[in-house]
Amino acid sequence: MTALPEDRPPPIGEDDRDAAVRRLREAYAEGHLSHGELDERLHRVLTVTTRGELASALASLPAENAATSSTIAAAGGRIRRGGAWRVPRFLKVESAFARVRLDLSRAVIEHPVVDVELQLGTGGARITVPRDAIVDYEGLHTGWKDTRYKAPRSVRPGAPTIRIGGTMGFGRLKIRHARR
Repeated sequence: MTALPEDRPPPIGEDDRDAAVRRLREAYAEGHLSHGELDERLHRVLTVTTRGELASALASLPAENAATSSTIAAAGGRIRRGGAWRVPRFLKVESAFARVRLDLSRAVIEHPVVDVELQLGTGGARITVPRDAIVDYEGLHTGWKDTRYKAPRSVRPGAPTIRIGGTMGFGRLKIRHARR
């Protein structure tokens, strides 16, 4: 007997795939996967069609820590984080019209690599990173204005890496290092 279309499991959504890719990247960054294993599992995650196949691609990974991922979202206005706040491993900032100000200079950064994903329509973003942080913004796509960033002359070994990715529509990203 042929299964009717309504009998098939629902297709995997993009959010499910994105979450699986994020988990694989996190496991790789924490040393749970080799580079080859990461490539193989990423390929599986991006090509599977059922939730069971997706679950098998994530099998044997350590349980996901809820504190490693966070989303800050606002339709408009301002998004601000500063002072002594705990920075998750993956931080997603979403807004259609808000101005974003993230100050990581006094934040508690427990991970060697922090991924910040910006999904902004209009409105600029300013990110202040620790004085000795390494900044990588190659994964950021800007539609209107270029990113402003001046890298420090030297970086100490063991400094945290802040990777900034995502999409910005009409705003400008300004990245600066803290002076203290």
